[in-house]
Amino acid sequence: MRTINLDTKYKTQMIDITEEVQDEVIKRGIKNGLCTIFTTHTTASVIFFENKDPKLRRDFLASLSRIAPSDINYESSDDNPPAHIKSSLCGPRVVLPVVNGQLFLGQWQGIFFCEFDGPRKGRKYHIQVI
Repeated sequence: MRTINLDTKYKTQMIDITEEVQDEVIKRGIKNGLCTIFTTHTTASVIFFENKDPKLRRDFLASLSRIAPSDINYESSDDNPPAHIKSSLCGPRVVLPVVNGQLFLGQWQGIFFCEFDGPRKGRKYHIQVI
């Protein structure tokens, strides 16, 4: 398993990590199997999403903010309930097939690390290829 560190720049952000994940699949030399990408942070997620239109990413983040707005009172004494809710809705991982040594992706598909409580230094995601 490989762990990758990244720093985020904004309160909410989607970072395309597809290339780094594909590079790890190639390095591992697995021809046919599975690739799991996950994060252990409770205010971030790893998701499978459309990768061509950046406006769609902004729409997605805006939609999540309507579901879990930051301008309402929450019961939690924590200072970031919206980030926890968004992360729980999106989930911590994706699992993709590896076929002929490549991630099996559709034309418009990518893998994204989603920040919901940034900016943060030292965020991590993990890649395991089997």
